[in-house]
Amino acid sequence: MKPFILEQTNWKQVKNEKYELAVLPWGATEPHNYHLPYGTDSLETGKITEEAAQKAWEKGAKIMVLPTIPLGVQNPGQIDLPFCLHTKPSTQTIIFKDIVEALNRQGIGKLILMNGHGGNDFKPMIREIQPQFPEMLISLIEWFKILDLSQYFEHEGDHAGEMETSVILHYFPELVLPLEQAGEGNVKQSNLSTIRDKTAWMPRQWNKVSVDTGVGNPKKATSEKGKKYLDDLTTKIADFFVEMAECDAKNLYE
Repeated sequence: MKPFILEQTNWKQVKNEKYELAVLPWGATEPHNYHLPYGTDSLETGKITEEAAQKAWEKGAKIMVLPTIPLGVQNPGQIDLPFCLHTKPSTQTIIFKDIVEALNRQGIGKLILMNGHGGNDFKPMIREIQPQFPEMLISLIEWFKILDLSQYFEHEGDHAGEMETSVILHYFPELVLPLEQAGEGNVKQSNLSTIRDKTAWMPRQWNKVSVDTGVGNPKKATSEKGKKYLDDLTTKIADFFVEMAECDAKNLYE
């Protein structure tokens, strides 16, 4: 039982503690190549949040980690894959507003949204909800963007590649198939040069860009690489948790 994990703690603990900060992990449910579980985004985001919260709690931060939401926004072509759960951005906004409203009513004045899925675009959602609850301090962490991945991994990729496979190998090795069963995560490039050079953007048609649903080669992934990356990542995130818990929400600027 951890007093900073809502799913594990109890009313006796909660009623006798003053919590300053809530963290909401948010992932997705979708295929991750042949070898990783559908819940990869939610599983890794929940564990990263938990590990960072443990470090922050040990430094005195009064923090509560909420249950992970496993409903993400999917790209065209992903939606049609069996059991890939697609949630509209408008639906996510309704869910998020309900959570913010409940926390605000209960006197929790600070909330961090921990995003673990690239298809989730939460900045517009926060900009929409924040003015409705001006006394609530809301921030966003996208953990997969924080560190320079080239310092930890050999191959690039943003979906079920070396980084995500290493993370799941470290946290949930029992859920990973042998890597010889994984696809190589090869991706077809757009025929539009302006999409390739990032002049413009459009959602990837997932069933046309990747045969195995992966983006990035996972073959060099190891639990050891995952541990090194996660040690540095969760320490950095924990530092922010501590700052958020201790800050004066009405005096954020010098």
